[in-house]
Amino acid sequence: MTFQNRGKVQTKHERSMARITTYHTCAGRISWNYPPGFVLALVLAVLLVACGDKPKAPPPAPPEVTVLKVQPKDTPVSFQFVGITASSQQVEVRARVAAFLDDRLYTEGGIVKKGDIMFQMDPKPFRVQLDAAKAALAEQKARLWTATADLKRVKPLAKAKAVSLKELDDSQGRVNAAAAAVEMAQAEVEQAELNLGYTTIYAPVTGASSFARIQNGAYVDQNDSLLTYVAQLDPIWIDFSVSENTMLSIRRQVKEGLLRRPPGEGKLKIKLVMADDSVYPETGKLFFRDANYSTDTGTFLVRATIANPDELLRPGQFLRVQVKGYIRPNAVVVPQQAVLQGAQGFFVWIVDSESKAQTRQVQVGDWHGADWFISKGLSSGEQVVTDGLVRLSKGVPVKIVKPGAAKAKASGS
Repeated sequence: MTFQNRGKVQTKHERSMARITTYHTCAGRISWNYPPGFVLALVLAVLLVACGDKPKAPPPAPPEVTVLKVQPKDTPVSFQFVGITASSQQVEVRARVAAFLDDRLYTEGGIVKKGDIMFQMDPKPFRVQLDAAKAALAEQKARLWTATADLKRVKPLAKAKAVSLKELDDSQGRVNAAAAAVEMAQAEVEQAELNLGYTTIYAPVTGASSFARIQNGAYVDQNDSLLTYVAQLDPIWIDFSVSENTMLSIRRQVKEGLLRRPPGEGKLKIKLVMADDSVYPETGKLFFRDANYSTDTGTFLVRATIANPDELLRPGQFLRVQVKGYIRPNAVVVPQQAVLQGAQGFFVWIVDSESKAQTRQVQVGDWHGADWFISKGLSSGEQVVTDGLVRLSKGVPVKIVKPGAAKAKASGS
């Protein structure tokens, strides 16, 4: 079967070969349903576009970073410990005589002032004892008077040898015995007065009172004499423990010149951080360190005193104690976010003299607030990258910008 096309007779096979031509190019396999000449020209044009050189993209802008110039300087350091508050004078209030408790005259848990009446015991038996002691004293004074009068009569008679010397000595002995009995009776009166006074119990110090251990109407004796406590609040003590390792480390650093103590004794100060992270407004000072090492806890007990005029602190509170006063001379301090940790330890990014990013291994020390002490690895004048760390690569040029600009660009703002 044949077809007529442009005056020529073509077989079905020839017509198919004329219309379908397949080419293999760098762009892939292409089949065209057009005459071979047209297809060839079109393929050449496609090859020039598909296999030609592509236009180069512009080079990326250098990463923007913020740097901190290393400047060693004397930096104050602090050491933090967990402490507990304690009353500077906690006194037990005890009954000193055995009697019935008549009344409690203070508010439990309230603040009492020194000399305030806290308890009243039944005074009636002690008033009777005082009256009896006074009567006994009067009796002994009468006997002394009689003995003294007898002695006055005997002395002239003995001088005139009208009586023997023995009678004179006996009269003098009776006077001496009567005088001693008067002193004894006087002591009994004073003791009775003291016992009567002990029935009224006063606050021994100014401070916070505890609850009453014995209720009204109960009988109080020497075996059950504790009535309550009064804890002085101003000033208040802070007790905390320092481990042996910390103590030895501080001594070693002082010896090596890495730390410097404040001049003079008692110059170390403390600040308190409360449970809600607020800072207590007053500043305290250390005044006591136990000479003995505790084998139970492996620590040394250290005590500080601090003013508590508003009575914000109460005994038994846990808080953080910051010991201040030490100086780290020529210290290198960098922000914590600038210090990274890798397989070989801690390192920082620096910008070298050619404005290229480089890594530097460092040896870190203690934290200092939001910063970190660098013991080794950095020298004065070097530029440490603090912001813009994410896009850095070793040896890549960087652009130094003002603080905050690198962080803002990295976040897309």
